[in-house]
Amino acid sequence: MTKTLLVRLSAAVLASFGAWMAYTQNPQTPPELKLEKITDDLYNISGDGGNVAAYLTNDGVIIIDDKFERDHADIVAKVKSISDKPIKYVLNTHQHGDHTGGNEKLLGSAEIIAHKNARANMVQGKMPGLPRVSFTDETEVFLGGKEVRAHYFGRGHTNGDAVIHFPALRVIHTGDLFVTGTPFIDYSAGGSAVEWTRTLDEVLKWDFDTVIPGHGAISKREDLVKWRNGFEAMRNRITSMVREGKIKDDVVKTLTGEFGWNANPNGLAMRSVDALIAELKR
Repeated sequence: MTKTLLVRLSAAVLASFGAWMAYTQNPQTPPELKLEKITDDLYNISGDGGNVAAYLTNDGVIIIDDKFERDHADIVAKVKSISDKPIKYVLNTHQHGDHTGGNEKLLGSAEIIAHKNARANMVQGKMPGLPRVSFTDETEVFLGGKEVRAHYFGRGHTNGDAVIHFPALRVIHTGDLFVTGTPFIDYSAGGSAVEWTRTLDEVLKWDFDTVIPGHGAISKREDLVKWRNGFEAMRNRITSMVREGKIKDDVVKTLTGEFGWNANPNGLAMRSVDALIAELKR
């Protein structure tokens, strides 16, 4: 990597990180959360931050992610409406504050688990509620006769994205490796457009039917396949443009017009375009 490219990429990464911090620290009053039944024992809590999966067992509840800190009371209330058991485990899909903001309030009563890179990113960002347990490739949680698996397949949204598998239910929670909207490549946390589809290819080797995305509506396997293919098409198109010497404005027009990315210039996606171009120039 040339010195010029390194400087360009570093500046883009800092811009991406700044945008993320502004987003996660938004103090606005959150909307009321919505509880949705997926199976008799698995529910999704949507609204405000990332999707929270709640898996009910006879010995306690396992949740995947916990949104912002401001959502904690509402999450607990939603869980209490479907179970009289306490939250025993929290599995974080990655470190972002809209997925880990409730960690600190749950540390006294639940075990919090994340991939080692996600935990390291939280340490670097001086974030509260650090997981006490981390893993490298995979780990399993057994509670009340039920099993949940967490796997790490590689970089994409960040360098610490865990995919959660409910094998008995044929359901997965992807975190922000799959969202029903514009993707955000967090270069400040080791994200990669090049590696993203390779990571999803590993996920798709699993046997599952239903997908809980990091954000958006409950989806099917074929939705994830379509999204993965769309991401690859975007990356290939932008790579060609970059190598042809197209300027950033051309790239932005293609991302927003051809691929439907959110055009908000202050949004996370647009603020990461410089880093995307830098990665695809390598």
